[in-house]
Amino acid sequence: MSASLRYFRCAGVLALLLALCACTTNPPAIEAPPMAAPPAAPEIPASIRPEEIVGRWGYGAYHNDTDRARTEAAARSQCGQPVIINRGPNGGVLMYLADSAQLRELNLKGSPSSKNYIGPPGPAGGMEDREIVSFDGRALVLRWVNPEVAARYGTGVYVRCGPEGMARRPH
Repeated sequence: MSASLRYFRCAGVLALLLALCACTTNPPAIEAPPMAAPPAAPEIPASIRPEEIVGRWGYGAYHNDTDRARTEAAARSQCGQPVIINRGPNGGVLMYLADSAQLRELNLKGSPSSKNYIGPPGPAGGMEDREIVSFDGRALVLRWVNPEVAARYGTGVYVRCGPEGMARRPH
């Protein structure tokens, strides 16, 4: 056997041994099975039922808490052209979201902090939700969760209007 042939054979065996050593020192990464998504937190029902807010409402909005009483009075005067909140086909209520001219079915949602929200499906307190600041059956006060939207639209005040055809009560 010639010296160059022996050299190539030794080089080949050496290369093969190096390749085998590399396989044993750097085992291929074993992919872990994908982790299952954590289970969704159970929905917490709101303490206010959708049928409680269905109806005709006068609407107003304010940016300063000191303007709330004045805004409620102004909203009451809007009953000539009320905002109508109807029941949605899936159990929610039909209302508008910020910057939208489309009525959407929104859900009433509870939260672990005992706050109530109105918004599209998803966890309570989402960026498209409104927090129900107060509700006594006659007045509904809603604040947008998204600070940018809240800065533009303010805190909304809905004041329940009497049934159609009913005369206004003197104050």
